[in-house]
Amino acid sequence: MEPLPVGLVFPGQGTQREGMGLPWRDSESWALVAEVSEHAGQDIEELLLRTSADTLRRTDLAQLCVYTVAMMAHGEALRRGALEGAVACAGHSLGEYAALTAAGALTLPDAVTLVAARGRAMREAAELREGTMGVLVGAPLEEVEGLVRTVRADGLLVWVANINAPGQVVVSGTVDGIERVFADAPGIGAKLIRMQVGGAFHSPLMEPAAERLAAALRGVSFAPRHTPVVANVDAEPYSGDCDWPGVAVRQLVSPVRWEQSVRTLTDRLGCRRLVELGPGRTMAGLIRRISPDTEVVSVDDPGVLN
Repeated sequence: MEPLPVGLVFPGQGTQREGMGLPWRDSESWALVAEVSEHAGQDIEELLLRTSADTLRRTDLAQLCVYTVAMMAHGEALRRGALEGAVACAGHSLGEYAALTAAGALTLPDAVTLVAARGRAMREAAELREGTMGVLVGAPLEEVEGLVRTVRADGLLVWVANINAPGQVVVSGTVDGIERVFADAPGIGAKLIRMQVGGAFHSPLMEPAAERLAAALRGVSFAPRHTPVVANVDAEPYSGDCDWPGVAVRQLVSPVRWEQSVRTLTDRLGCRRLVELGPGRTMAGLIRRISPDTEVVSVDDPGVLN
């Protein structure tokens, strides 16, 4: 009997937490930590085991940690035969780099180099221009887009950043822009939840980071063919037939189309089961809102695979 088509999904920044490496310390996958540390020039073991939650909010550190745990989860699941039938990958924002690694599009050294460069570039861009983000809950995308247009027409900088699931859209912009959205959200039947992030990610305020990332991308290569990866920028599946460096640069300043990406996995690519690989279970929660009939398994601890 043929296995069900499976899609692999990887979480992004925001899923990091203090002690996030503890469940993995005694697994075979833990050897990956030393490898990531070498390529990143950062003590990943210290970050995963003994670093405070406040410190892990730092964009560059958070991204390295989430990527490392995602790749440990992927390696452990692969070794234990839990990924049979995998036909496609997708990752939320930073998670796209784990997806590209799992799909065979990037080697681990190249992916770590890019994750480290991307995190530093985003942190520096955020220091140049203060920004923040918020989650709008309870309103359809069209209403959110209308609110954002109204706020921008009044001279404040705010954009749609993540289209996560029905009734959950993230907006990004300057502090005063997000405050205005917070004040106006009830008018569209929504509530804005402020996010504890260090910048206005996935917006034009990340242009300086995009330029820095473009330079880092020139030093790596993508495989000409690989398992399909559904890109954040357009929710299209690519198996090497695209300009991944260009897509990666666009991703920094464009919305993450996660709801549409999940529908690409389940509807167009026929994935009947999605496996979340990495810290937490945020992606599983979103997927259940997008596609309630799709089976979702979260591998956030090696014990899940027993």
